[in-house]
Amino acid sequence: MGPALAASLQLAGHRPVAVSAVSDASVRRASVLLPDVPIVPPEDVLARAELVLLTVPDDALPALVEGLVDRGAVRPGQLLVHTSGRYGVQVLAPATRAGALPLALHPAMTFTGTSVDVQRLAGCSFGVTAPGELRLAAEALVIEMGGEPEWIAEQSRPLYHAALALGANHLVTLVAQSMELLRTAGVSAPDRMLGPLLGAALDNALRSGDAALTGPVARGDAGTVAVHVAELRKHAPGAVAGYLAMARTTADRALAHGLLKPELAEDLLGVLADGDQPLGGDRP
Repeated sequence: MGPALAASLQLAGHRPVAVSAVSDASVRRASVLLPDVPIVPPEDVLARAELVLLTVPDDALPALVEGLVDRGAVRPGQLLVHTSGRYGVQVLAPATRAGALPLALHPAMTFTGTSVDVQRLAGCSFGVTAPGELRLAAEALVIEMGGEPEWIAEQSRPLYHAALALGANHLVTLVAQSMELLRTAGVSAPDRMLGPLLGAALDNALRSGDAALTGPVARGDAGTVAVHVAELRKHAPGAVAGYLAMARTTADRALAHGLLKPELAEDLLGVLADGDQPLGGDRP
């Protein structure tokens, strides 16, 4: 994420002066997206920059901030921006006490480490948290990167991040699992088969929410769901738990929104409950 954001700011007229990279992969990404920018240790980046982007994993951020402050790397008046979805600006409190100006700018986007990331920032929403006096600065930076600021309260950051992970990260798992099952079923090009279907499903869901639900669970086709579970047990037992969990959630939402008829729900939920039992086992 770091090189992509820096490259976007460079296009807007900012001048990247230094970047920190440790692994071979991160060095390659920096070299591709920021070819003329020197790679230096983190404290040297802070020594050279007026605006600093901290683009590290969520769990590493608190220790990084404390370490930079302990080494005296943070300067008064320096804009310190982290890109964690989980945290607001409170995680930067040690740096704020040292005089830094704290911002939390999280792009709601997945990154590949290539130049396509810069293009994807156009129109991308950013979850923004900032002190009141820095809201204009935060908004300006997001707009310069081609994004759209969406203000998130400090206490709402974990829920905001959980929502994005639930939708985007789990989507990748579901799609990859679906492609594996289609290959097992003999489909030669599962990506070509799923592309139009999933594109339409996503578009319908974004437009209509739960009203877009289709398929055997929403219809209450308990027999079809029972066959699904049996086939998954036979060919992909590792997929059974995920199928059952998502089917139960789908059934609950379909019931709540009047899509699943209550008289059909009992048999369906019974099938889903039976699906949890070991093969050949009796329910207690």
